[in-house]
Amino acid sequence: MAPVDVVVSGVGVAVSGIAGPDDLLRRTPAGADGDDPTRRLDRKGLRYKDRATRLALCAGRDALADAGLLGDPGLTVPGETVGVVVSSNYGNVDTVCDTVSTIAEETYVGLSPMNLPATASNVIASWLAIWFRLRGANLTMCNGATSGLDAVNWGRLLVLAGRVDRVLVVGVEPANAPVRHLVSGGRSKDDDDLRLFDGAAALVLESATAVRDRGVEALAELGPYARKADQPAAVAAIRRTDPRPVDMWFGAGAGGPTGMTEQTSHDLTAYHGHCSGALGVLQCVAGTAWLNGHDRGAVLATADGDGSDAAAALLLTAGGERR
Repeated sequence: MAPVDVVVSGVGVAVSGIAGPDDLLRRTPAGADGDDPTRRLDRKGLRYKDRATRLALCAGRDALADAGLLGDPGLTVPGETVGVVVSSNYGNVDTVCDTVSTIAEETYVGLSPMNLPATASNVIASWLAIWFRLRGANLTMCNGATSGLDAVNWGRLLVLAGRVDRVLVVGVEPANAPVRHLVSGGRSKDDDDLRLFDGAAALVLESATAVRDRGVEALAELGPYARKADQPAAVAAIRRTDPRPVDMWFGAGAGGPTGMTEQTSHDLTAYHGHCSGALGVLQCVAGTAWLNGHDRGAVLATADGDGSDAAAALLLTAGGERR
């Protein structure tokens, strides 16, 4: 088996009713009562930032701190060594809709020069870079249900290519009126039917060498990744590359490893609602949290679209306990 080159060194979440990554496997209904996680942010500088950006800043900060990369007054490593990859399919749709409505009612003269840049699809990744002074490569993924796992893989590729030593990967989706309208196709639906995820998950991917140089241990190791036409094909590609037993599977429906039980298989959308582009990152954060409580083990995360979309799968393995 090839040596592991990329590991997970930090995780974070920003979900109402969820105290931390260890709680992600609780069967908490989407929209569970709890404090708004963005309240944990310093309110200074949050004006003109949409819901998704605030959630991403909250989860990203926790992941960087968990990896030991944030101190007083800020980043503990050179900014150019840290990249950003964000996965979000609906991220700033509220800002875009507000902008379109303003133009329709007031023409362009009604637009705010402060709000207009926030209509760009990469606004979340941009603000993460600005907020934490991360000057490495910066990417945004918004390609459907596999977007989260694709983002994790792109983060890995940036590290393997030597573009950066580490990457902050964030999956985030907001649950607001414009998103509900878009997801429902404009039809009126009850909240129970939509059950949209409102939150963010983040993890820091880092080269194994960089982790050793910083004197910390990995929370998990990234195994093989596959993107195929459907879930069974993606899972089969993973199993051909790494046939070790899988102790936990994140996914839904058929196509996962045989022998999985209710205790070892988890559909996070059943717990937290329709996660869209945040799903794959959320799975990896939950899997990392689970692995960090075990001396050994492997977690398989899968995501697939609605019939015609591609499917993705990624394997995580235990990376040793934190010092």
